Amino acid sequence: MSERETESTPIMNNVEENKNVKELKTRREIFTPERIKLLLALLTLQLCFVCNHIITRVALLNVEFSKIVFLVYRNILALLLLGPCAYFFEKNDRKPLTFSLLLQIFFIAVFGVTSNQVLYLLGLYYATPTFASAMQNSIPAITFAIAAAIGLEKVNILRRDGLAKILGTVAAIGGATIMTLYKGMPVLQGISLKEDMFLSMQNFTLGCLYLLAQCLSWGAWLNLQAVVLKKYPAKLSITAMSCFIGLIQITAIAAIIETDPEQWKIKSVAELTAILYTGIVTSGFVFTVQTWCIQKGGPVLVAVVQPFQTVLVAFVASLLLGDQLYTGGIIGAVLVVLGLYSVLWGKVQERKLACQTNEEALTRHLLDAQSKEEECLAGGIP
Repeated sequence: MSERETESTPIMNNVEENKNVKELKTRREIFTPERIKLLLALLTLQLCFVCNHIITRVALLNVEFSKIVFLVYRNILALLLLGPCAYFFEKNDRKPLTFSLLLQIFFIAVFGVTSNQVLYLLGLYYATPTFASAMQNSIPAITFAIAAAIGLEKVNILRRDGLAKILGTVAAIGGATIMTLYKGMPVLQGISLKEDMFLSMQNFTLGCLYLLAQCLSWGAWLNLQAVVLKKYPAKLSITAMSCFIGLIQITAIAAIIETDPEQWKIKSVAELTAILYTGIVTSGFVFTVQTWCIQKGGPVLVAVVQPFQTVLVAFVASLLLGDQLYTGGIIGAVLVVLGLYSVLWGKVQERKLACQTNEEALTRHLLDAQSKEEECLAGGIP
């Protein structure tokens, strides 16, 4: 063994020891109180989404219920919650707004508030909560596809992580397409007193098209938000501003469509419950909990538990609302979930490779520094 190799051995051993310590620490931290708290928060988050699907669906059963007016009231409540929070919590994070930034926030409102909420309600009206929840599992793959198309995400198909992300995206979008175009035979049918009303509204193809369009809108919103947050890091303020702009857009549409003052009145407990729940819980509490979960566990962990929401929605909707499950929906949902996990696995492997590359670069740097020091000592340079 050469002298240089002998000298470099302690450095390599230190690197290996650091890796082993990190792995042991990771195993010990799996069931810490902080991790348990995170898992409980994620479970609460999924239950809130389940209730959102069900409560909104029940409100949509009322034929006199104006969907666009519902969105107006929902966003008023959301703005009343988000506005003060953004003002007090992000005083030091806000920067001066430019025209270019305001224009980008305007389009964030278009994709993230107006079209996202309108398409979701239309999709939920014509389809079911189960289909709505299952379709939303394709959002990470769609977001990745849009990011790759506009250059925000780099893909190397010669590596396993790049290939996994590509195949996952194809599987997720293919599953969403199957859910849209192929209904299949009924598998599970619940019992409901309002079954005839449900069956009269269930135009699944149209509903799934709306839901697929909503997922595309959501993916565009996430990518645009990522671009804006690099220039303007006050996330809560951007959310509040986009909510305000979206409220103006939705109110303008509602004023054109709903000219009858009676349509602006809340006529039932179901409508009031849906407005309060979506405005306070979905737009306020859920946003706060989701942000905390992303900070503590990362976006991948938050996305991984999403399919459990679909299972819960399918069970509750079948039990309480009499929703039906069809073979086309099940096949499509399975493909969407497989695609979701494939994309997430690719993202995890990409991060591991990046960390490994950084460690190797650090090791090379240490070896080069040691080599230069040895050369200086050999040459008699102090």
